[in-house]
Amino acid sequence: MIFGLNKKLQLPSAGEALPGRDIPIVIDNRHFVNGNVIAPPFPAGIEQALFGLGCFWGAERKFWQVPGIFSTAVGYAGGITPNPTYEEVCTGMTGHNEVVLVNYDPSKMSYKSLLTLFWESHNPTQGMRQGNDAGTQYRSGIYVFDDEQKNMANSSREAYQEELYKAGFSAITTEIIDAPAFYYAESYHQQYLAKNPAGYCGLGGTGVSCVD
Repeated sequence: MIFGLNKKLQLPSAGEALPGRDIPIVIDNRHFVNGNVIAPPFPAGIEQALFGLGCFWGAERKFWQVPGIFSTAVGYAGGITPNPTYEEVCTGMTGHNEVVLVNYDPSKMSYKSLLTLFWESHNPTQGMRQGNDAGTQYRSGIYVFDDEQKNMANSSREAYQEELYKAGFSAITTEIIDAPAFYYAESYHQQYLAKNPAGYCGLGGTGVSCVD
């Protein structure tokens, strides 16, 4: 049992990863909360952000609730296995993280504001877990689509690290990398907590405000 947990806290090698499949999972392309599409094509001017901050059910709700968000979607990214299923991701043998794709209107919501929401909505110092959820799929991550996002993400990490140190927290473990392939999760996961208001959400922040 201990071995199994330890294995789930380590990213698999390419040789260990599950093979996956060539065909993407079929999804319902409508946001359950606002009715907008969650997969491209999107209206002109809509930009994207991609975050991992623990169980994606609660993480997605954090983002769809704020003004300026066109739509959100949950999925898998940062791993090896193509078009994984949820059950495969939960084994720890895909390398994927549970992530939220945020499609937003930059005239109404800035990327900087999304970063603030990201940092304050979880504990980014916990490595391969978030709260009681342990495994590589719960790691903290910012997946950037261009150099501007990368620079802003790195700057915000440095600023938030200073605030966390002041509050007695350890070093941030958030990975900041170029956005990898994003694989949509099964439809029943999309906007899960809107469909299941009493559903599980283990997401919790540090209580430390992000100042940048």
